[in-house]
Amino acid sequence: MANWGWFSSVAQAWVVTLCVCVALYVSVTLCLYLIARKVDIPDAWFAWIPVLKLILICRVADKPGWWFLLFFIPLVNIVVYLDIWMTIAESRDQPSWLGLFMIVPVVNFIILGILAFTPEL
Repeated sequence: MANWGWFSSVAQAWVVTLCVCVALYVSVTLCLYLIARKVDIPDAWFAWIPVLKLILICRVADKPGWWFLLFFIPLVNIVVYLDIWMTIAESRDQPSWLGLFMIVPVVNFIILGILAFTPEL
């Protein structure tokens, strides 16, 4: 008879991973939604749909709509990403250098929280 004990631990690891991914997605999306609402962008619900999220980020940063295409060009997307988040930080009355930290893993979640939950000045 086969021992299926390993299957249980692998399934548990997948469930935990899935729960963490869903929690991260919801937290990032909620922060972006709140940022868009605070900057008075219509269609803030775009934050919940992956490709539309890029368009919303461009709108929040007051960039032309075609800029979302730049996210699909390697290396250019890094520069565009940083420029957009620096502009978003400025639009939320935060220092622009705060947007530079959006490229740092784990710190970017903190920056999103700062941009989303700081009160208006």
